[in-house]
Amino acid sequence: MDDVIAWRRHLHTCPELGFGEHETASFVAARLREFGLEVTEGIGGTGVVASLRRGGNRAIGLRADMDALAITEATGAAWTSRNPGRMHACGHDGHTAALLGAARDLARDASFGGTVHFVFQPAEEHGRGMQAMLADGLLDRFPMDEAYGIHNMPGMALGSFATRAGPLMAAEDNFEIVVHGRGGHAARPHMVIDPILAGAAIVQALQQIVARRLDPVDPAVVSITEFLTDGTRNVIPTTARILGDCRSYRPDISAAIEAAMRRIAQATAEAHGARAEVIYTREFIPTINHAEQTVAALDAAAGLFSDIDATCPPLMGSEDFAHLLARVPGSFSFIGNGDGAPLHNPGYDYADAALPATVAYFVALARTRTATV
Repeated sequence: MDDVIAWRRHLHTCPELGFGEHETASFVAARLREFGLEVTEGIGGTGVVASLRRGGNRAIGLRADMDALAITEATGAAWTSRNPGRMHACGHDGHTAALLGAARDLARDASFGGTVHFVFQPAEEHGRGMQAMLADGLLDRFPMDEAYGIHNMPGMALGSFATRAGPLMAAEDNFEIVVHGRGGHAARPHMVIDPILAGAAIVQALQQIVARRLDPVDPAVVSITEFLTDGTRNVIPTTARILGDCRSYRPDISAAIEAAMRRIAQATAEAHGARAEVIYTREFIPTINHAEQTVAALDAAAGLFSDIDATCPPLMGSEDFAHLLARVPGSFSFIGNGDGAPLHNPGYDYADAALPATVAYFVALARTRTATV
């Protein structure tokens, strides 16, 4: 595993944001060509696909993500980011290195028979990378019967593996509510229409969506994450902007949240003499695992991990591998990263000790799922 660890640490030093993974993609493509694989670059922008074609009547896709986050690293590791304000705070460096290791192992094994497409995806954090690869003909150019992906999970013990059939990760919607009032001098509040007052009332009222408008058995989250104005210390602003994030598992729940939000924002603003407009976008779809492929994932994990959970609770985080699962049967799983900082944290680092089992898992999937049937 020395090479795989070295690749991971090298990738950690040069993090790049979504659709800007030029150095990362070049490094990945160079390694894949060294393994003797057929390599195609520039898919969906900076995506890379390597194909191992050894016959058989089945092809599978194995996917890793390559992008980093706009976070300043605080790990103090010898392999710390050398790109200011950017770091691999989600472990995509580890995912990429593990898939490179699996590609090399399979390419070197003359006894392996089957077709595997190793998919190195850009811009997962944006929720746009897989869509870009699909729009660029990923499945037409590299047909696959099944697809599999993984994500490391801090807080899960090293050596543990978890997944479930059905809904695994949530859809993500984003919203912006712009409250239009009439600004003026802070000493003359009676001369203005205060968008802060109206906006604060909207923030409070939005809490009723999950609490009172949705069935309690349907998971959903509505979070306000920003409140911005164009005012200053002695000026009541003209506009206030409320931004946030919603999570759910079903399109009808997403639609119900949007409808309630529009109704609440507009009516509450009007009650304060203001006006509200709502911009509502859908960024990620739910990650839904297929039953047969989830059993296959659990079978591949058997013997490689000391603790396997086949019924892990769904998470409210999102993952754009979901777009591939909406087109191809497959499964997404979590692999323990041990104790330490959580994902998207300046102190996070991928655990190199998780690499051997992750590589072995990818290899086991390739062997079992491309076998002649």
